[in-house]
Amino acid sequence: MFRVGDIGLRWYGLSYLLGFLVAYWLIRRVVRGGGSWIELKRVGDFVVAVAVGIVVGGRLGYALFYRPETIWTFSGSAPFWELLAINHGGMASHGGIIGAVLGCYWFARRSGGSGSGGRFLHTVDLMAFTAGPGLFLGRMANFINGELYGRAAGADLPWAVRFPQEMYTWSYERLTELVAKLDAIPSARAAMAEDGAYPLPAIIDLIQRNNEAVIRVVEPLLTPRHPSQLYQGLLEGLLLFVILAVAWARPRKPGVVSGLACLCYGVLRIVGEFYREPDSHLGFQWLGLTRGQWLSVVMVAAGVAMLVVFSRRGGERMGGWRDGADSQAV
Repeated sequence: MFRVGDIGLRWYGLSYLLGFLVAYWLIRRVVRGGGSWIELKRVGDFVVAVAVGIVVGGRLGYALFYRPETIWTFSGSAPFWELLAINHGGMASHGGIIGAVLGCYWFARRSGGSGSGGRFLHTVDLMAFTAGPGLFLGRMANFINGELYGRAAGADLPWAVRFPQEMYTWSYERLTELVAKLDAIPSARAAMAEDGAYPLPAIIDLIQRNNEAVIRVVEPLLTPRHPSQLYQGLLEGLLLFVILAVAWARPRKPGVVSGLACLCYGVLRIVGEFYREPDSHLGFQWLGLTRGQWLSVVMVAAGVAMLVVFSRRGGERMGGWRDGADSQAV
């Protein structure tokens, strides 16, 4: 968003912050209405536990699922270990979900609840129910950053977008031709000279600063693409939240909302990924699906199993938009 010296506020970091604040507000609303066993004064502790789980799980998930080399890559500058270099990007939503569940488990145990009982499952339900706005904001940040962009679209698609970050996948020869063309533009020549031997960050920065001369050269060379980040934000974020908000309207057995969230997120992620360009180093995998789609297939199966198991279990019903109602109401 902006930078002061070596310190800057990033869109992705802002999306996380706002997502946690929205979740905090929603959970307080549930607790005030009597729909949760969590004490009002502990809501902040719960959100922090889940937030830490999401960040740690998201980074570890990215390393394990997509970039295992980050685990054994080190450098001579801070933070020295690539796994800790979240400023370089790289968070996996599936890993974040696992981390969030572990954060719920830790909070339930610390609060005196059973680690495998209804209290733990209820915290997972709360986390799942309030995750949609954060997922939506994260995808909006992906769009602004030009990352995780979509597959090629027809030039006649009215909302097709050209992402300059696509140039990171170009061949050396193609980039050399581009630099030669931009060298005729004084502002581009000066920026590329400051950026050293690898001028792509400088070129993209000029485009994002609306340098019309650079845009005229680069734009025709870029591929019109689906803004898949917007598709996924609407599907996995807003639509998922609406579905879970409807389900949350009535108190339900612990684990049911989580199962529904797994099922719906998995299905919506699979649909959205049909418009998203797969990671260049992974490509398409078995049956033409992406790594993210196969991980989502696992989530769909887990969601179905959770719905079957938890809907048949006994125990008090929790949740709901109640105003001081008894937490054991049906």
